[in-house]
Amino acid sequence: MSHPRRLTMDLPDGRSAFLWGARQTGKTTWLKQTFPDGFFYDLLDSSVMLRLAGNPRLLGEELAARTNRSVVIIDEVQKLPVLLDEVHRLIESDGYSFILCGSSARKLRRQGVNLLGGRAWRYAMYPLTFSEVTDFDLLTALNNGLLPGVYGQPQYGRSLRAYVEDYLTQEVFNEGLTRNVSAFSRFFDALRFSHGELTNYSAIARDCGVDGKTVREYYQILVDTLLGYFVTPFSKRKGRQSITSTPKFYLFDVGVAGHVCRRSLADLAGSEFGKAFEHFILMELVAYRDYCNRDFEINFWRTKSGLEVDFILAEGETAIEVKGRVRPSDLKSMRAFDDEFQPKHSVLVCNETTPRRLDKIDILPWRDFVSALWSGKIV
Repeated sequence: MSHPRRLTMDLPDGRSAFLWGARQTGKTTWLKQTFPDGFFYDLLDSSVMLRLAGNPRLLGEELAARTNRSVVIIDEVQKLPVLLDEVHRLIESDGYSFILCGSSARKLRRQGVNLLGGRAWRYAMYPLTFSEVTDFDLLTALNNGLLPGVYGQPQYGRSLRAYVEDYLTQEVFNEGLTRNVSAFSRFFDALRFSHGELTNYSAIARDCGVDGKTVREYYQILVDTLLGYFVTPFSKRKGRQSITSTPKFYLFDVGVAGHVCRRSLADLAGSEFGKAFEHFILMELVAYRDYCNRDFEINFWRTKSGLEVDFILAEGETAIEVKGRVRPSDLKSMRAFDDEFQPKHSVLVCNETTPRRLDKIDILPWRDFVSALWSGKIV
């Protein structure tokens, strides 16, 4: 059972919005619950799609026949880009408010489609967060992931396999985002070894049998379809020979990543748990930033000598390291970053049960950390 979603959308009269998010994150359910009186057009419905594709101006004619001016919701808007010209006209001439929902703006941008020139605010929907799940269980979240229809499912593996295989086929291949099906499939397999690590474009290109430019394009497809995120190095200064140009890449959901990486956790321990745990904390940070309308960068810090801090927030204001159990050696990188950049907050997130403070570093159990994050106490 879930709590209400963290996303809020308080649109002034006459204001429209785009709502983006990967499939099955709960966008359609949230829209129907939040705007029960809205006029809903689902472009996955072939009859709706064909009717409007044949004559986009039917949208305006149908709205003109309605007696009230509720918000107009168009789901899967990327499937009919030409409809956005009619939406633009109705916003300008008649003052309608639209919510345009979809899983990717990439196809729209590549076709030079009208994206309403700043007339629509941008929102995003993510998988479930800690604060949206009753009786949250960390091991379940790391194995199943946090897609609303998968978290808590006993046969989550089947659901994740279907999601990766069917969703990618439909979203990436059928939408024409890439034509080289076999190379992109090999690229996705290569993510198994590179997820959450420094991205070696040349090595991945060799594995896929394509050039480095194509690999960069494949990564960008995943970013544009909200299937993943780059975390770039923190480079405020270069006092310790920091790595400044090589990013890390994370998929949008810890369960999807676990399926791709062929990971199954029996307990909350070990290196594979550590990778999944770090990914979970990142996705909480990303969702918090967007849902709470906070504008800050999420970076990592790593030196050529091997010192590393997992996440640096807000240009060095907050440093976050993620560890299952805390050993004295785990504080070395945090101390080095603190000496060089003097962050306001240094936090080591762990799977221990009692918070403590050592030097300038707050050692927080993950539940305490995530609760503090959503309360606005971390950044």
